[in-house]
Amino acid sequence: MRNLKITDQQIYKLIEKETERQQQVLEMIPSENYASPAVLEALGTSLNNKYSEGYPKKRYYQGNRYIDSVEILAEERAKKLFDVPFANVQPYSGSPANLAVYFALLEPLKDKIMGLSLAFGGHLTHGAQVSISGKYFKTAEYSLSPDGFLDYSAIKKIAMREKPKIIVCGATAYPRIIDFKKFAEIAKAVNAYLLADISHIAGLVVGGVHPSPVPYADIIMTTTHKTLRGPRGAIIMVTKKGLNKDEDLPGKIDKAVFPGLQGGPHDNQTAAIAVALKEAGGAMFRRYAKQIVVNSRALAPELKNYDFDLISGGSDNHLILIDLTNKKINGAQAAYALEIAGVVVNKNAVPNDPMPPFYPSGIRLGTPAITTRGMREREMKKIAFWINQVINEVSGTKLPKDKEERKKSWVTFKEKTAKNENLLLIAKEVKNFTKKFPIY
Repeated sequence: MRNLKITDQQIYKLIEKETERQQQVLEMIPSENYASPAVLEALGTSLNNKYSEGYPKKRYYQGNRYIDSVEILAEERAKKLFDVPFANVQPYSGSPANLAVYFALLEPLKDKIMGLSLAFGGHLTHGAQVSISGKYFKTAEYSLSPDGFLDYSAIKKIAMREKPKIIVCGATAYPRIIDFKKFAEIAKAVNAYLLADISHIAGLVVGGVHPSPVPYADIIMTTTHKTLRGPRGAIIMVTKKGLNKDEDLPGKIDKAVFPGLQGGPHDNQTAAIAVALKEAGGAMFRRYAKQIVVNSRALAPELKNYDFDLISGGSDNHLILIDLTNKKINGAQAAYALEIAGVVVNKNAVPNDPMPPFYPSGIRLGTPAITTRGMREREMKKIAFWINQVINEVSGTKLPKDKEERKKSWVTFKEKTAKNENLLLIAKEVKNFTKKFPIY
């Protein structure tokens, strides 16, 4: 960053501080990861300077011969890696990618989306009422069974009643394997498209440690920055099953992305996606994906040994969802205290959560980023030990139910927690620990 240091000291120093922060803490938000130096290098290139509305060989601007080659390469790598016949690599991110699928296939205010409820681990763009997906389309929701698992028979009953045009399978806070075959059977029964949103598990799918939706879904959407370990971005794919529909699904997707929702693609992002896809096709990445799951399955029982209440009782993938009700603390308090101690997770609602969204009952944590750093089963024991120490330090400080009193107590809690000597001591231990696992 030599030029940046000269040009803009303020931004340079903030980037340095953020890089230092990432090095010195345990990043355990399951939707975060560390992109490789090659991916970051591709993002910061002259490709940022080009404007390329349209698609390869069909642009609205001149000077795109090399950009065309970059985008074609990204498409071909996506098709090979996921074993699909069509891929669009232009979506800016996951939310606009899902919206593009809806825009391509649904009539606003008429057709219906059916997805996992936000309150049970679904995503905003799966039909939540606060999202454009829930405001511009009719929606139906399915949830989890009391044991924290997807109940496919219950989902089928809802689908038979609601008759959605698109069923979305995928989640942001579901720690178990998703049975895409059962979802496909449900979609077939109601003549619906099946959209598999694998944003969280894409790296696990290509790494062979989670079943692939490719034989079962019509359309697949994934972001590229989570377990796939690429830049911020997204890919929309049509499967062979989707191609058998009596319509041009690839053509509809392309038109929905451009000119339907977006202008020119971010060509530096496209190049970085291509780099990440190449990396994900190697044997080293497959070993990495396997270790993500091994680490998650090792961490879960360690946490249970400390009497943490894990939703569904454990994990089959990269994430763990914890209900902290028995610890007499909410997720916002826990996440804040853990960050002070150098362990970064996110507050998260749990199924049937009685608490408001800003003060949910749970936390969500995962192993992708710490696995990227080389941590293995032995380190999971140490991490569980620290998490337990932190939660014990602040346990029993449950906030009042009254809204105004809760705001005041929250401020007091943060001020007190930020100065907690025991938490600051753990942060020093974490900092020393992370020196053994450098990021870059």
